[in-house]
Amino acid sequence: MQPDHALSGSDLIAPDCAGMNFFTADQGLRDLLAIYLPGPVLEHLTPHFQRLGQLAGGRLDELARIADRHPPVLHARDRFGRDEDWIEYHPAYRAMEQIAFGDFQFHAMSHRGGVLGMNRPLPPVAKYAFQYLFVQGEFGLMCPISVTDTSIHLIRRFGSNALQDYLLPRMLSADLAALWKGTQFITEKAGGSDVGAIETVARCQDGMWRIWGEKWFCSHTDADIALMLARPEGAPAGTRGLALFALPRRTRDGARNAYRIARLKDKLGTRSMASGEIRLEGAEAYLVGRQDQGLKQMMEQVNLSRLSHGIRAAAMMRRCLHEALAAARGRIAFGRTVADFPLMRRQLMKLLVPAEQALSMAMCTADAMGRGVAAEVRILTGLLKLRACRDNVVAATGAMEARGGNGYIEDWVNPRLIRDAQVGLLWEGTSNINALDVIGRAVGKAGAHRALQVMLRERLDASAALPAPFRAALGDGLDRAVGLAERVAAAGQEALARQAATALYDASSAVLLAWEASRPGADARRALVARFVLAHRLSPVDPLAPQEAEWERAATAALLADRVPGMREVSALVG
Repeated sequence: MQPDHALSGSDLIAPDCAGMNFFTADQGLRDLLAIYLPGPVLEHLTPHFQRLGQLAGGRLDELARIADRHPPVLHARDRFGRDEDWIEYHPAYRAMEQIAFGDFQFHAMSHRGGVLGMNRPLPPVAKYAFQYLFVQGEFGLMCPISVTDTSIHLIRRFGSNALQDYLLPRMLSADLAALWKGTQFITEKAGGSDVGAIETVARCQDGMWRIWGEKWFCSHTDADIALMLARPEGAPAGTRGLALFALPRRTRDGARNAYRIARLKDKLGTRSMASGEIRLEGAEAYLVGRQDQGLKQMMEQVNLSRLSHGIRAAAMMRRCLHEALAAARGRIAFGRTVADFPLMRRQLMKLLVPAEQALSMAMCTADAMGRGVAAEVRILTGLLKLRACRDNVVAATGAMEARGGNGYIEDWVNPRLIRDAQVGLLWEGTSNINALDVIGRAVGKAGAHRALQVMLRERLDASAALPAPFRAALGDGLDRAVGLAERVAAAGQEALARQAATALYDASSAVLLAWEASRPGADARRALVARFVLAHRLSPVDPLAPQEAEWERAATAALLADRVPGMREVSALVG
């Protein structure tokens, strides 16, 4: 008979992150909030960050696991045979909605006061930090949260006074029973990335716009209000002929509007949230803004959604890193903790570095939005969406491998992380589309890279606590990346767009990481992450030569240790 204290085989299975507080566990996030948020705002919001961090690693994570196993179900008719299509959600999903739309009011936090005790709207850095924490527990519901938030923005910016009076009180409600949640419907069978091929037709009849056609990929399918593009009769072909409309699920008299949910998509990931196809049969809709500016107006929502996707990718990479560290530190193999093996430590760094890059770029973009610097937001958003979403796929796979065979089993979170990571490559534009947008438009037409370069140079100049040779190397990497982007844009070298955009992302994130490390009170180890980016992403490497230098072993040890070294010790490693 074994003694009571003997371990069983199950006790030797590495733990996961269940019960972790994702706010207190994230030194980088806390440091960046201290850098970017005014002291009184941070002091007021910190208990709410703490609360959401605990929910994300606890109750929210539990609900997300249940909702992922019980996806929404479409009921085409009611029991009397009427075409009152409706979607049935598991109670776990409804409980997550209460947390998101009720308790934290994500949809309203940047549009009005009264959320989380604030007497004014939250700054973008705070809003996206809340999204970052939420997504570490649940990814799928962030789509309805984000598109409700961005739909409010478009209606407030472009809608008529009458339309705003009709929709905004409902969309900004804190009462879930009265709240109208929003979404966007763009994609059609003929028009995906080629938006100009949209075939949906709008006709103005007796003073009311009515819409006919089909939308092929409609996430948050049963939203109360959907913003969508359609071509008014007689409008020109291509994108110039598209107008923006607000499509309510129910008409003013409470009747079901004239469109039907044809079916729900059987998706690889984001299983908790309903995506489907709709058929428009003369549905009532309201024109939003100028009839000849539909695509331009809709692109504001698309770009805001791209930023949210970048935040989500950063959040999921952080969850992947947490899971990989829990598995590697909690498993014994060959008499040693797995995290002590050199090759595993190298693998953990391949998760840590892109996770920190994405966090730095995300918070910088949010800060630029709060400062109202449109050129910075324009280019940073595309860079973040492109690179963070691609890195997330690799990070999810790396976290699964760190856990081993259990990472392939649905009892654990890793399969969901892998499935959900893929959608970041698709929603709001593929990697190719985002790279072309950054290089062809943000750089080639808007010249936004120059504003980015100026801002980054200023931050590099403000990093005097770091060794001068290191700062010079970062500056050189930035200048070379900007030069590459300019040359590719000027020459119209489409095939090099992703290479050029990735270089801009890596150079920008390296400078930001170094600058953050030099801020008073911040973790100086962020400069070590910048050194890894500089060495592995921005410097030439011989693929047949041994790559691990002495500084890498010491830097890895510092980054994976609990002890936070001072600037002098870090400077010796980056110098």
